[in-house]
Amino acid sequence: MVGAVQASGKFSADLSGVAAIITGAGSGLGRHLALTLARAGAKVALAGRRMEALKKVEAEIEAFDGRALPVELDVTDARSVEAAVEVAEHELGPIAILVNNAGVVAVKPSLELTEADWDRVVDTNLKGAFLMAGAVARHMVRLKHGGSIVNIASILGMRATGQVAGYSASKAGLINLTRTLAIEWARHGIRVNAIAPGYIETDINRDYLAGGAGKAIIERTPLRRLGRVEDLEGPLLLLCSPAASYMTGAVIVVDGGQTAAV
Repeated sequence: MVGAVQASGKFSADLSGVAAIITGAGSGLGRHLALTLARAGAKVALAGRRMEALKKVEAEIEAFDGRALPVELDVTDARSVEAAVEVAEHELGPIAILVNNAGVVAVKPSLELTEADWDRVVDTNLKGAFLMAGAVARHMVRLKHGGSIVNIASILGMRATGQVAGYSASKAGLINLTRTLAIEWARHGIRVNAIAPGYIETDINRDYLAGGAGKAIIERTPLRRLGRVEDLEGPLLLLCSPAASYMTGAVIVVDGGQTAAV
């Protein structure tokens, strides 16, 4: 059985043989989440624009005898999305899990934010997630099996900060899109949930968070530390498994208590 709650009450995330797609899988959070699914036994389609980076993640997964498939994908292009899902299904079998992780940010004051900046962020973070979710859901409905869609949102979709207007708007939209799709697709056995991380330290932002900005964030966080990519493993595996079979339209906040603090 996939991802069961054992009689002892302990949660076991066994995704052996389950096919999954994760977008933005070549680096950062996407890479780690892909490794997490693969270590749980899932066959993972690594989707993104940079094939060289995807192949490096593939090699990491194959090193522990996991199954991975690099798939070129532009989430803002509907034809690219449909083609990627088709390739993943052909190579890995019926898709039971989608993790919408691809995302970008433009950091600048809103008065300096250009239309191109806005479109790039919203098209990737919100439109891209919608296109991917729709393509995978149609696949699930056609094959008459349910599944789990997990959208990687952000606490900035729930509370505001300056200089990331497009990012905050896109993540707020993604949270409500999660709820809307959960309501519509429940009758097909498709669960749609979201994870809203706080400030998670990765190779991309480690230097920035090591400075004054990171110290200020830690001071505002009740657990008094930055998030680690490992902190997302439990919520991801829960939402991808039948242990969360009665969860849909939920948003799991993983932020050290920051959004709870005044």
